[in-house]
Amino acid sequence: MGKIEPVIDTHAHLDELEDPEEAIAEAKDAGVSAIVAVGQSMESNKKTLAIARRHGGYLFPAIGYHPWLIKDEDVEETLAALDRDLKDCVALGEIGLDYKAKVKKKVQKRVFQQLLELAVKHDKPVIIHSRYSHQTTYNMVKESGLKKAVFHWYSGPLDVLDSIASAGYYVSATPALLYNPYHGKAMATAPLSIILIETDTPVTYQELRARPKHVRITLRELARVKGMSQEEVARQTTVNARRLYGIV
Repeated sequence: MGKIEPVIDTHAHLDELEDPEEAIAEAKDAGVSAIVAVGQSMESNKKTLAIARRHGGYLFPAIGYHPWLIKDEDVEETLAALDRDLKDCVALGEIGLDYKAKVKKKVQKRVFQQLLELAVKHDKPVIIHSRYSHQTTYNMVKESGLKKAVFHWYSGPLDVLDSIASAGYYVSATPALLYNPYHGKAMATAPLSIILIETDTPVTYQELRARPKHVRITLRELARVKGMSQEEVARQTTVNARRLYGIV
């Protein structure tokens, strides 16, 4: 049996797992060479940073403020905490817009704009959630002047994907490639040089409840839609992840 190419799970919410330590051990056994642990709220960010501290050099934290979780009374305190802790992170995220969420669009856009300004201030990449808001999130990221961004689990229009690629931004693939035609079409179209692979742990994809080890499923399915070998896809997506996040 040949050598397994290492891969990076670039988006996992480990703070939501009951057994993050076990999930990390499983990932290592599966040849996952690093994990980007992603936060979504003040409490989630605290837990994410604590888990990452226990696994320096393997787990790389990103802290954020998910559009689903925005509450007016928490905004100021959350932004202050992000401003304080972002120096210890590889990215600001998960942030963005979700036009299916209950939070008012106007509030989401205001907070997203503040978050983008924070990323510019700290010179950090952003991890973007863009459900039903692909054009707007792209426009806001581009107008902010940020040079580094990843549009997570991209399943949006191909013309926006062209703009993302032209701007030098990234998109990420998930196990939704198993069944989602929009995600499949986007990943088939995107240049491999801008694709990252991830699990979005602990999301459930049909019967699969994702854990970081399942980034191997994302790898396999991305190789399938690209018509490439898993080795080639593993190598390039790992290079992409290291470049975006500065992971050595």
